[in-house]
Amino acid sequence: MADNSLQKNSTAFRLPALDPDFLLGDSMRGVRLQLEYEKAEERLRAWIVRSTVVVFGSARVRLGDRSAHWYEQARRFGQIVSERGGALAPHDGIRDNVITTGGGPGIMEAANRGAADAGAPSIGLNIGLPHEQEPNAYSTPGLTFQFHYFAVRKLHFAMRANALVAFPGGFGTLDELFELLTLIQTQKMPPVPVVLVDKSYWTRVINFETLAEEGMIARADLDLFSYADDAEDTWRELVKRGLQTGPRPPGYPSKSTFT
Repeated sequence: MADNSLQKNSTAFRLPALDPDFLLGDSMRGVRLQLEYEKAEERLRAWIVRSTVVVFGSARVRLGDRSAHWYEQARRFGQIVSERGGALAPHDGIRDNVITTGGGPGIMEAANRGAADAGAPSIGLNIGLPHEQEPNAYSTPGLTFQFHYFAVRKLHFAMRANALVAFPGGFGTLDELFELLTLIQTQKMPPVPVVLVDKSYWTRVINFETLAEEGMIARADLDLFSYADDAEDTWRELVKRGLQTGPRPPGYPSKSTFT
């Protein structure tokens, strides 16, 4: 029999699913986007996560420095939501209002840690960065994901969100906050409560009133969000703005993942 080793060792002979050069090539970008979506979706369905409370905030907040009070409040908030929102005690086996963060340090760690304090699962949606982001030690291991594409990560933040809470943060926090505010404003997602923690910080960082005065947004757009000062105040504000925390009444709309 003639030697066919060149044929068998050729990259063309590899099974497509086992060929990293092929899978990581330009032509498979759409497939990679789908894989990133599907892997997280499969796990979230397996955990029967119907809805989430998304927490954004700075990765630079640390215990022991001047920003420690934000860390402490984010941790307390994660515990409150987990105990009262349906993640710790599922209704009919379905988990609601599961704490979801970007999976990294700072405020993200604090919110995941609060959920862990309560004994509830929480989600970490990590992203591969030039200086690699390490997942914090408090998100549930089976719900700790890593994404390459920001777009797919943003989709998973938005599609189950029952509420968004933004603690003080920088570019990443502002990006995610305005992404979801824009989706709500343009009716690309259902309206959900949006609460900004620490009014003094947010009103110094962004002059929302100027946006309305200059006609860049409608004055009604200022009602898309509200402010809170601490963890308990944030929870009260979410409930006041319509966060669903108990068993769903007949006819209550499901999140898109359960339709």
